[in-house]
Amino acid sequence: MRIGSCPHNPYIRSKLLRSPAHRAARGKGPAVRAARSQAHFPAPDSGVKEPRLPGWLPPPPSHGKMARMHLPLHPPLGPMLAKSVKAIPEGDYLYEPKFDGFRAIAFRDGDEVELSSRGEKPLTRYFPEVVAALKANLPERCVVDGEVVIATDNNLDFEALLQRIHPAASRVNMLAEETPASFVAFDLLATDDESLIGRPFKERRELLTTLLADVQPPVYVTPATDNVALAQEWFEVFEGAGLDGVIAKPRSGTYQSDVRAMLKIKHERTADCVVAGYRWHKSGGVVGSLLLGMYDDTGALQHVGVSASFPMKRRAELVEELAPYAVESIEGHPWAAWAEADAQAAGRLPGAVSRWNAKKDLSWVPLRPELVVEVAYDHMEGTRFRHTAQWRRWRPDREPQSCTFAQLERPVRFDLADILTS
Repeated sequence: MRIGSCPHNPYIRSKLLRSPAHRAARGKGPAVRAARSQAHFPAPDSGVKEPRLPGWLPPPPSHGKMARMHLPLHPPLGPMLAKSVKAIPEGDYLYEPKFDGFRAIAFRDGDEVELSSRGEKPLTRYFPEVVAALKANLPERCVVDGEVVIATDNNLDFEALLQRIHPAASRVNMLAEETPASFVAFDLLATDDESLIGRPFKERRELLTTLLADVQPPVYVTPATDNVALAQEWFEVFEGAGLDGVIAKPRSGTYQSDVRAMLKIKHERTADCVVAGYRWHKSGGVVGSLLLGMYDDTGALQHVGVSASFPMKRRAELVEELAPYAVESIEGHPWAAWAEADAQAAGRLPGAVSRWNAKKDLSWVPLRPELVVEVAYDHMEGTRFRHTAQWRRWRPDREPQSCTFAQLERPVRFDLADILTS
């Protein structure tokens, strides 16, 4: 059946659009990714730099600078990922601080440098100062996995990093001067004509520290240790510089693109928050996320983030539970000003346009600020939860006015420069 033969049946149309045959025809899907993986990730003992394995596909067409690069690895190249664990594992691991920034794989071929994001999208235009620094510091031809970060007041500042994703080159260049970014390297994937992804991490780490021994700021090589006690100390102390945990990497592990082959250990704390509104789920008719607030020293209710991880059944139940708290008019609500278009344009507010997706609907339903919920979070970014908070339970025993920033555990301040130069 051709897609065009059922234009009025969106269900059938969507199923066809997601079918393996259709996705393969468009150059997408697991079969195509597997074939590309075979092309870019040969077996460790193959000894072949440019393999022609069964199902091999050539690298996808490149445009611009990437079309002029001749490296053993090519985009799209998804980074190796990490899965969460509760505690730092013991064993044959190397431990690194977990930096809170934009994951980026840097490709350098002579005068050409490209940055590719975790989602395999180009970051190059947003960080011209990083591109210049990589050109000055990286080996002539290489592929390096790392993190783009911005430090203000010697602490990582993710909000400043978000501001860099802007369509206007003039604004990007201005921010590159005002809040310059840095690149923290933590893995070497290729050098010259040799792919290193089949080698054990301990070998890649040795090559990384050797080849980047003389790098200068704003390019750094992350510290690493095989000492569990030291890794635990990093976990407890480095949070004060804005880092959000520790990464454990198997020393004998090869580099596995898009696979959670590493372990991450992150902080988890709880806080009591006021529920002052919610957003509808993208499917409609059920709650998508709860809008959370805390009172500051002036008595104003500040938006601190969202809680959004609910099963579909629970989302439907929340509609009924929240209905008695809905307000007929926004007037008098602590966040009334955020319903105005001018206020929405000011920043990350409940009704603001998403910086990542301008078409994403972030409209919200205001509630009387009378419900208190306990949520789990990893760490704060300024006055907001850095990531989506996790629902724990309602707290009918707490008064909304008691939900203040004073309840939050403040990590001891730590100088980021001491981490990067250690």
